[in-house]
Amino acid sequence: MSLAEIRSEIGQLVSGRVGIADGILPPIVFIAINAFWGLTPAAVLGLGSALLISGYRLARGRPTRFALAGLFGTAIAALLALRSGSSAEYFLPGIVSGALTTLAIVISAFIGKPFLAWTSWLTRGWPLGWYWHPQVRPAYSRAGWLWAGFFAMRTLIQWQLYSNDETVALGITRVLMGWPALLLLLILTYTLGRRWLVTLGGPSVEEFETESPPPWSVQPTGF
Repeated sequence: MSLAEIRSEIGQLVSGRVGIADGILPPIVFIAINAFWGLTPAAVLGLGSALLISGYRLARGRPTRFALAGLFGTAIAALLALRSGSSAEYFLPGIVSGALTTLAIVISAFIGKPFLAWTSWLTRGWPLGWYWHPQVRPAYSRAGWLWAGFFAMRTLIQWQLYSNDETVALGITRVLMGWPALLLLLILTYTLGRRWLVTLGGPSVEEFETESPPPWSVQPTGF
C-alpha cells in the first residue's frame, strides 16, 4: 500500500463531506475571546464563526450538512455556557457526544453490525450486505475497537478537565484531539483495515454484487 493511495483515500473521505474548520475554529475563537473579554463575547463570537463557515460553504455551493450540524452544536454549547455562566459548559455537548459515540460503537460491535461498516456504507455507497459478509465484517469490527478506545479516552480526559473547570486546557484538548487526532486515526484505520481485508480473503464489492464464487480477489481499494 503506497502513501499516495492512503493520501487519496483520506482526501476522498474528508473532502466535501467533513468540514475540518467547523470543528476547530469555533472552539479556538471561544477560548481566545473568553481569555480576554469574558464569557458573553466569547459565546457570541464563537457562534458567529460557525455562522461564517456555514455562510461561506453556502455561497461557494459546497455541502453544508456538516457545517449546519456544527452550527447547531455550537449554538447549543453557547446557550449552555451563557445560561450557566460557566465557560466549561461550552464543551459539555462535545463530551456527551463523545460518550454516546463510544456507546454506539461498542453496542454495534456486540450485535454484529460494526459502526464503521455503517459509516463506510454512508460514505462510499457500497452494498450494505457486503459489509456483513463473514470474510469482510471482522475487519470492520476490529477497526471499530480502535475508534471505541479513542473516543472513550478522549471523553474521559475531557470529562476530567470539565469536572475541574479547566476551561483553557479543555479547549486545547478539544482542538488537538479533534481533527488532528482523527486524521491520524483515519490513516491507521485505513492501513490496518486494508491489511485485515486482505488477510480475511473475502470478495470484492464487484464479486459480491455478481455473486462470484471463491477464490476471491479481495476489494482492491477503500475500506
